[in-house]
Amino acid sequence: MIVFDLRCDGGHVFEAWFGSTGDYEGQRDRGLVSCPMCGSGEVDKAVMAPNVGPKGNQLPAPVRAPAAPVSVQGGGPAPAEIKAMLTALAEAQAKALEGSEHVGKSFAREARAIHEGDAPERIIHGEATPDEARALVEDGVPVAPLPFPVVPPGRLQ
Repeated sequence: MIVFDLRCDGGHVFEAWFGSTGDYEGQRDRGLVSCPMCGSGEVDKAVMAPNVGPKGNQLPAPVRAPAAPVSVQGGGPAPAEIKAMLTALAEAQAKALEGSEHVGKSFAREARAIHEGDAPERIIHGEATPDEARALVEDGVPVAPLPFPVVPPGRLQ
């Protein structure tokens, strides 16, 4: 395949692919090549820079070392900033779940029961399959995914 930059008599430049130069000329002569912007059939090759690959015997450019040394920590304690961020995230998660009851895999059943008045009203969180969550939303049960992972009670280390 070969790509040509083509130009119509209206000045539009566009790219087109052909099997060979002969294919392009044959299609142009039969009126099969037209400008995609204005539809003009008066199309000629535009000036273009050829795509020339590197020589086969050319070595790749050497990889340069970074301007500043890169610090890689392995196995050591995390920097204080990361510890502070993780602590803040854990505190935000705990506050978001404060007063919420973990109902585990029975979340869909329990949420529906609360919505229908068959269970006491309270804030709950737990697990639901995508199909269960979709059905709850379709039935008007107010649910939303939590924006963070939750470890069930008793499984914390």
